[in-house]
Amino acid sequence: MFKRFFILMILFFPILICPQTKDSLKNYQLRDVVITATRTENPLKDLANSISLIDSAEISARNKLVVFDLLKEEYGINYTSQGGANKLASIYIRGGNANHTLILVDGVELNMTNDPGNSYDFSFLPTDNVERIEVLRGPQSTLYGSNAMAGVINIITQKGYGSPKFSLSAEGGSYGTYRGLADVSGSYDVFNYSVAVSRFKTTGFSSASSNYGNTEKDGSDNYNLTSRFGLNVLQNSGVIDNLDFNLFYRFSKGSSAYDQWGGLHGDDPTYVFNLQESALRGEAEANMFNGFWKSTLGASLFRNVRWYSFDSTTYNPYSSNSLYDGNKIKFDWQNNFQLTEWNLFTLGIESQNEQANSDYYYGSYLSQFPSNTAYTTGVYLQDQIKTGNLFAAIGVRTDKHNLFGTVTTYSIAPAYFIPETGTKVKFTFGTAFHSPSLFDLFDPAFGNTALKPEKNTGWDAGMEQYLDNNKVAVGITYFSNQFENLFGYDSNYRTINIDKAETHGVEFYSTVEVTANTKFKLNYTFLKSNELSGPDQGLPLLRRPEGKLGFVLFNTFGNKLNTTFELDYVSTRYDDNFSSYPTVRVTLKPYTLVNVSASYTLFSYLDFYGRIDNLFNTAYEEIYGYGVPALSGYLGFKLVL
Repeated sequence: MFKRFFILMILFFPILICPQTKDSLKNYQLRDVVITATRTENPLKDLANSISLIDSAEISARNKLVVFDLLKEEYGINYTSQGGANKLASIYIRGGNANHTLILVDGVELNMTNDPGNSYDFSFLPTDNVERIEVLRGPQSTLYGSNAMAGVINIITQKGYGSPKFSLSAEGGSYGTYRGLADVSGSYDVFNYSVAVSRFKTTGFSSASSNYGNTEKDGSDNYNLTSRFGLNVLQNSGVIDNLDFNLFYRFSKGSSAYDQWGGLHGDDPTYVFNLQESALRGEAEANMFNGFWKSTLGASLFRNVRWYSFDSTTYNPYSSNSLYDGNKIKFDWQNNFQLTEWNLFTLGIESQNEQANSDYYYGSYLSQFPSNTAYTTGVYLQDQIKTGNLFAAIGVRTDKHNLFGTVTTYSIAPAYFIPETGTKVKFTFGTAFHSPSLFDLFDPAFGNTALKPEKNTGWDAGMEQYLDNNKVAVGITYFSNQFENLFGYDSNYRTINIDKAETHGVEFYSTVEVTANTKFKLNYTFLKSNELSGPDQGLPLLRRPEGKLGFVLFNTFGNKLNTTFELDYVSTRYDDNFSSYPTVRVTLKPYTLVNVSASYTLFSYLDFYGRIDNLFNTAYEEIYGYGVPALSGYLGFKLVL
């Protein structure tokens, strides 16, 4: 019923909204343009969706090494890391699980097919060559299919332009850490290129917190390659206005020392994790018939291989070796039709093949997961209306999985701008799903081929206020999510659809340009979460703080010195002590972290920079029993030729 209703709505949507002749909104347009909310370019100010942008200027100013650290101060997001650099790092949006967020880099889905939950580990994702990051909140399966239950994080790398530019940077500091990065970018005639390579290594600190008597350092190292190439082969050639080909390739290889668990007796000097990950995407993009039809045809391949091993120790009498190998091949074709000046219609189709296998040895116990495959094909429709001060998008999607069958999702997102006051009111409603992982479906001991997808029904409503010619932007949004069919376990630890949960809350966010040289971002998220089933029924979800505040201040002095000040407050959370059996729920204390960084331009081609993390040496825990960085400092330089 809902599927038919939304298809009819999309087909007749343009008729229901009559265009106005005067566009008052054009006088209020912001410079920021985002792609993720509608899979088409739109000014941030038009959209009803709760979406934020981390642009190249902010990425450069904050001097972070990994994307994970850039996301921490964003609203609606909470985070956990399992003990320092290159240790398991997870992002949660609006209280959803870590595997309820879809991660994209240049159009490649990075959610791991060889992970039991299809989540993504941010620990090995560097900021190398990253141009911008878009964070989209709420259920987004209408445009993105599975995994977009709570939101989408879209990472876009730098496109080369102009004469060749080469840069070399290096830094070192606390915990025996060093990192080197070299990149080159530019364009020549119809060809553009951008390539970055980096090396990172650290001695680290104990992954199991030293507060519990652990002393063994857990170091790590990794190599990264990020590249993007483009070719514009046709311009204004009859029917085809423009034809571009793009190729993206990313490769990471690294290793990290782990500990068995956090807390007492967590140290394990033999526990080693190794990773090899590659992502490849090719796409062709054509604009035709004087801008009436834009078509993008793409193909991508993502592979993630992980190895874990440890020997018997005093507190763990068994040794272990395990291998997890997974890949995802995806084809996508999106077509945008500019039916009128105020009406853009989108038709897209996606088809993907997931494959994974694993071997797990623990003492004399052997668990083998033979190679298995799942296929999904999705078709989506979207209609966008821009008329006068009204922007609205409505969409519907159908996905067919070779095991659980068909699932339909839909969304609507209207926004209205009042030019006289600079006020926008907005509302979104949508549904989303998360497919069972290959492990959940096919594992010989714990799998269940009768599983249905997890589902979410979510909505949000809010307003944004723009003042002082857009130098001040303030917004507040209420959101709600109802999660159903969540994966849990029966008495034999077999995966079943049994759990339910709900989250709701309020997001406040603002950006203020105090002067041309001073700007800040301030946000606060209030989150209430609730388990609706299982032994924890009525309790908050683990590791979700009720309150979280993020603040970033940017200053420029004399076009030479740039500084940033970051403050991150996280309220009380609950976690389980997984080192005990049965597990015991524990309370994690609230904390406030302050980080500062600065860069100084000595010459036009040479910058020096530094940063101090955890300035006040705050003692805290993100996950019970696991270590976090203490007061630490880093210095580096960047040479641009």
